[in-house]
Amino acid sequence: MTQSGQERDEQAPAAAGGLRLDFAAISDVGRVRKDNQDSGYVGPWVLVVCDGVGGAARGDIASATAVQQLRKLDEPPTDDLLGQVAGALHRAHDRIGELVDEDPSLNGTSTTATVALFDGTRLGMGHVGDSRAYLFRDGAISQLTKDHTFVQSLIDEGRITEPESRVHPHRNLILKALDGIHEAEPDLFHVELAAGDRLLLCSDGASGVLDDGRLADILRGGSPDYAAVELVRASLEAGSSDNVTCLVADVVDAATPDEQLQPVLVGAAAELRKRSRGGKAGLFRGHRAGDTGELEPVAGEDPLPDNVPFAISNDPIDPEAARYAPQPPRRFTWFKRLLALAVVVGIAWMGGAAAWTWSQTQYYVGDQDGEVVIFRGVNADLPGLALSKPYETTDVTLDRLSDYDAGTVRDGIEAGSLADARKTVENLAGKQSADTGTSSTDTGTG
Repeated sequence: MTQSGQERDEQAPAAAGGLRLDFAAISDVGRVRKDNQDSGYVGPWVLVVCDGVGGAARGDIASATAVQQLRKLDEPPTDDLLGQVAGALHRAHDRIGELVDEDPSLNGTSTTATVALFDGTRLGMGHVGDSRAYLFRDGAISQLTKDHTFVQSLIDEGRITEPESRVHPHRNLILKALDGIHEAEPDLFHVELAAGDRLLLCSDGASGVLDDGRLADILRGGSPDYAAVELVRASLEAGSSDNVTCLVADVVDAATPDEQLQPVLVGAAAELRKRSRGGKAGLFRGHRAGDTGELEPVAGEDPLPDNVPFAISNDPIDPEAARYAPQPPRRFTWFKRLLALAVVVGIAWMGGAAAWTWSQTQYYVGDQDGEVVIFRGVNADLPGLALSKPYETTDVTLDRLSDYDAGTVRDGIEAGSLADARKTVENLAGKQSADTGTSSTDTGTG
């Protein structure tokens, strides 16, 4: 169920630039997950949504830690909006790293982070991961952030469409997150605002199932409270299997009477803070509009209830499990296999070339058509490949050698060098018989 946020005592000040924010926030564990790993915060100067990644490594701690660092921005900002946002994101990144160092069981935890710092006329945006920020203006919605995900890279390459990305088996793989180890390199940019604008920051539990048209329909009417509640309700009805967190803020003229709104902390950040203070983590009914009426979280070991759509329950990988290792899946598998084969063939060729070069420094004495010949190479053959060839012929013949010497020549007499081979031939020449064993000289009497 949803969770209420902790509230500060101070009232929301009017923005120095003539505009201010009316805001609301809600976070819901959803119908499938047992724990809420989303965290969010809204105040007069800053809006933050984080989606924890980590499973057993406690993604809720990562998101809560990041929000607790980023909410410190909630005070009148300096002129350097992006510098403040970048600094806060790096401090959150460092703090998560410190927690992992203190407790190695947290290794692998990380969180997305989308933060908007308001100065009265514009936003300074910082973004890492796949949580999103939208601007609804004059009846049209535009996405301010760009997902750091594998499927977004496929969209950028023109390989899939936005609708196809929503059902892609690797749609939950994120490529950037705050993890205390790898530098996140957040996207940083400004957004100019005008009275009448409406802002939405949400986790992918909402943006993953609601397209721009549905988001615009909900944002078109009602108060920020109403819009936030309806966004969560619509996400769950659309089959979201994740935690859902939505922050809605209206940009209004500073002269407009305000409700003296208090900052709101929601999700894991609020729950962990209550526990740290010894309180009981109750259900969130306090989005100033009543309960959203979602189902209770599913108990037991089965992570997917019967009412989850077939397309989700038959996903080849568990969406949350996939997010625990923000690494892209294998791409261009055929090319990688071909490249690996080329490497193997190249290594084999180089090995063969080296062996051939070595063989050409070897010599032995052998037989060719009854003559003693010095061969260059090794005294062996492979099918279809000769490893030696005649190098020098001699005037020593086998029929003038003893049977033993002739046999050793036929078998091949190894020599360490050409000089050794020539010495072997000299020794054999000295053993030749004067009698050739033929009748080349006839002394008959006629």
